Parts: sequence; C-alpha cells; structure tokens
Amino acid sequence: MDIKNFLGEKIERKVKMLPGVVCRNSTTQKDELIIQGNDNELVPQSAALIHQSILVKNKDTRKCLNGIYVSEKTTVVTAEH
Repeated sequence: MDIKNFLGEKIERKVKMLPGVVCRNSTTQKDELIIQGNDNELVPQSAALIHQSILVKNKDTRKCLNGIYVSEKTTVVTAEH
C-alpha cells in the first residue's frame, strides 16, 4: 500500500500488507480504506502498521486532524444451517 501526499509531504510511504490481508478503497465513501482478511491477528496488525507509518509528530494534534483513523470494526458471521 502506498500513502502519498500525507500532510503535503513529497515522501511516498510504503506499507506491506501481511499475508492474507487485503486493503482496498471503499466504493461508497471517499477517502476510506477497507482492510479485510481471515486471520484475527493479521488484520489488526496490518491496520496498526498503516497507523504507525503516518503518525503526526511535532504538530499540535488538536489543530492538525490529518491522519488515518479506525471508523468501524466488524466481523463477518455466517449463519450455520
């Protein structure tokens, strides 16, 4: 996954997704990423790697709200017949 133009920086940040984890853009909402996978440990670890790569340093976070935030955590439950 490539993160470009974060806080206006020219640096391109690259984050490797862990095996079995897929990161894609949402089709319903602008600027939303969806991280999916079957492993309950690898999916949050991949989200943490993305979050760690874009931590805002040396700025007032009360005024500078740029970043990546978790908006929803869900699991897919299939009905057993």
